[in-house]
Amino acid sequence: MTARREAGAGTLEKTLGHHFTRPDLLCRALTHASAARNPGAAGQSYETLEFLGDRVLGLVVAELLFHRYANENEGALASRHATLVSGKALARVAQDIGLSNYVILATGEEDGGGRSNPSLLANACEAVIAALYLDGGLAAASDFIHRHWTAMMEAQAEPPKDPKTALQEWTQAESMGLPVYSVVERTGPQHAPVFEVAARVGRRAPATGRGTTKKVAEQAAAAALLQRLTRRRKKSA
Repeated sequence: MTARREAGAGTLEKTLGHHFTRPDLLCRALTHASAARNPGAAGQSYETLEFLGDRVLGLVVAELLFHRYANENEGALASRHATLVSGKALARVAQDIGLSNYVILATGEEDGGGRSNPSLLANACEAVIAALYLDGGLAAASDFIHRHWTAMMEAQAEPPKDPKTALQEWTQAESMGLPVYSVVERTGPQHAPVFEVAARVGRRAPATGRGTTKKVAEQAAAAALLQRLTRRRKKSA
């Protein structure tokens, strides 16, 4: 990194609450694909880190919800989870920590308003979570997520709209048609079955969910599909 970037990264490290032993990870997490193509760039952007950051965030938020709302059913937890790992939530955290000041963009992307693009900031925030995980382990990533997601979680006095309703409203607004649900598998003993249900919209790949009743499994599948669809929309924005 250049001296200027090193100074900026040092300030960001204080905000993140972690000193990187591999500063190249943080630099990569901040590098947009447009800048990675510039002459002299390392050639790696944050795109693959997003994949890992998404999974780490999902796990930590799931654990937070498990402990905080232990008496809620799976559908309610899935609904809360989908909201907390959404692009909107990620962009909010990115804005709160001033991440836009550190993202490395090509001139054209910056001139086009990239630093204020919520989708870009959400992607970079996921990548930063992955960098924290790779450099400091789950503890470093979890500490960051706890500090910035707990308030959002506790602000949800009631679970958001149930996932099946939210998915149907979203797909209708996007002219995709109505979701279809089907039981993929039923396992477990007769008195304690576990259902796996697939949710599908049109010819798109289905998402699955599991639960102790078909209704709960449908809600989990709807939440998973809605998260995937909205994330794809975020990526293409």
